[in-house]
Amino acid sequence: MADRHVAHLLIGGGLASASCARWLREGGAEGEILLVGREPDPPYDRPPLSKEYLRGDAAREDAFYRPESWYEEQRIELLQRTSVMKLDTEAREAKLSTKEVVSFDSALVATGANVRRLNVDGAQLEGISYLRAFGNSEQIRAEAAGRQIVLIGGSYIGCEVAATLTQLGAQCTIVMQEEVALSRTFGLEAGRFFQSRLEDHGIRFVGGDALERFEGAERVERVVTSGGLSLDAEAVVIGAGVTPDVMLARSAGLTLDEELGGIACDERLRTSARGIWAAGDVAAYDSVIHGRRIRVEHWDVALQQGKTVARSMLGEDVVHDVVPYFFSDLADWASLEYVGPAARWDREIVRGSYESGEFSIWYLDGGRVAGALSVGRSADLDDARRLITAGVTLDDDELARLGDAATDLAQVGPAQG
Repeated sequence: MADRHVAHLLIGGGLASASCARWLREGGAEGEILLVGREPDPPYDRPPLSKEYLRGDAAREDAFYRPESWYEEQRIELLQRTSVMKLDTEAREAKLSTKEVVSFDSALVATGANVRRLNVDGAQLEGISYLRAFGNSEQIRAEAAGRQIVLIGGSYIGCEVAATLTQLGAQCTIVMQEEVALSRTFGLEAGRFFQSRLEDHGIRFVGGDALERFEGAERVERVVTSGGLSLDAEAVVIGAGVTPDVMLARSAGLTLDEELGGIACDERLRTSARGIWAAGDVAAYDSVIHGRRIRVEHWDVALQQGKTVARSMLGEDVVHDVVPYFFSDLADWASLEYVGPAARWDREIVRGSYESGEFSIWYLDGGRVAGALSVGRSADLDDARRLITAGVTLDDDELARLGDAATDLAQVGPAQG
């Protein structure tokens, strides 16, 4: 028998749960809302961890989704340092790490993701860090500022952390499997633009190579690559991606998407169990926009999905039809925004120019806009969202106008509805 009952149980202490709680209250929910998170802090934005918080320019509270007092004002019970150990989807009960059993009317599983740890020789040495929480950011700042640093991985985390540590006086080298940084997501030309900005500030890149092992006595001293390079390192930061935390979902018997690595959801973010939704890094959902199941990792995605779940919990017949948005700041040397994501593309159209530092890149798949990247042209993304959602095939004239920075994008594709 349950120790108590709540109307809405939100599992996971991140932005998806916080957003869901907000929109439940703003949508008129009167019942009890319980948000259970294993982290010591209330829900917060993670992007500052590799930027202003890592630099020491911001306090923890600056990253909080809402002040701690907000949860009490909104009658949202926030349980920190607490995990859901067992989820019974038929009885609609959850056993917490406190041994308390809570029954619920509806639940959100937003357990997020864990960093992907590399199992190589020397991985246990001191001075090797991953970035996921406040404590990781503080450790990296303490160990890496002003030193010789090697970063593993040429995607968002590796590039952002390298830019920030360079501002703190570090000498940074990035080792990556791809030939050009960020090229897996944005293509070679865009990747070369971002990599050149980082190289201009002294960051070294070792592309087309991979980590072989770490060397040192107790603390890391060298990074050895598969290509035979030996790089001196006073500290190492690994940005090898994340894996969705589906341990609770798996034990609860929720259907998983083994290919994408998350909880399988329909277009309304509903899982295979009645009355249970998923959102954030862990949700692999049927996207009505993309015509396929996708899983995306970003704070804005979590916020938007949390809102959709709240509306659905309140009885609205709503699908999740938001085009995912991403951003990244490489110090103040380059900032990018992106909508998509484009799983594949066969053509890139540049609007503006790389030389000016203000451009957008349109990723086309069979004549349809699959994604768009903006550097200094944020307004272009509104039209990119429109065209991605419409899913129309553009003719040659429209494609020409897409690449002409002097042409009004409203003339491309269907008009805004």
